[in-house]
Amino acid sequence: MARSAATALFAAALLSVMVVAMFRWLPVPATAFMLRDPEPDRLHDWVPWSEISRHAAVAVIAAEDQKFLEHDGFDFEAIDKAMTDARRGRRLRGASTITQQVAKNLFLWSGPSWARKGLEAWFTLWIELLWPKQRILEVYLNSAEFGRGIWGIEAASRHFFRKPAARLNRPEAALLAAVLPNPRRFRVPDPSPYVRQRQDWILRQMRMLGGTGLLRQLDPVPPPAAP
Repeated sequence: MARSAATALFAAALLSVMVVAMFRWLPVPATAFMLRDPEPDRLHDWVPWSEISRHAAVAVIAAEDQKFLEHDGFDFEAIDKAMTDARRGRRLRGASTITQQVAKNLFLWSGPSWARKGLEAWFTLWIELLWPKQRILEVYLNSAEFGRGIWGIEAASRHFFRKPAARLNRPEAALLAAVLPNPRRFRVPDPSPYVRQRQDWILRQMRMLGGTGLLRQLDPVPPPAAP
């Protein structure tokens, strides 16, 4: 019995690694979160890295994970701060990296659970080992939710700004990144004062991080950026 369980566990682990490796190259048609979306008219259009404004990539790094290009999937300093705040009874802060969010969005489910966090760590580890940073950003931008039933940067750009993701400018990219913490509460059209404040903060962070030059190591010969 124990041997059969161990064999099944090994097979499941091997299969999960194979799936992660497969998505290193293949477009992701849908994520686990998209499949659970109750919206009847879900919008999602996969676009490759070459068709995504670099402003969008810098905006999500500035908003969600400023150490993205430095860490190996986990920001232990942010995790430590989140745990300290929790012990002191303060408002819980997010400590998930972009890679962890990709792992969760693609394969898992939402909600607090030690089982989910363990699986998230497992998939995060393999994504960082098997995918380059550019690919992680590409999948994240294509799978993030930007509004009710609106998944991915291309669908969001066309829905809110009537243009392809390749033509997003800095303010538009920052506004999309500003709603990421809660895209079902925060809105891109008619944004609240809080969303506008967050957009301005993201724009400042983008400048501090070096703008699209931040991605130079990912883009040896980048395409022209939108103004």
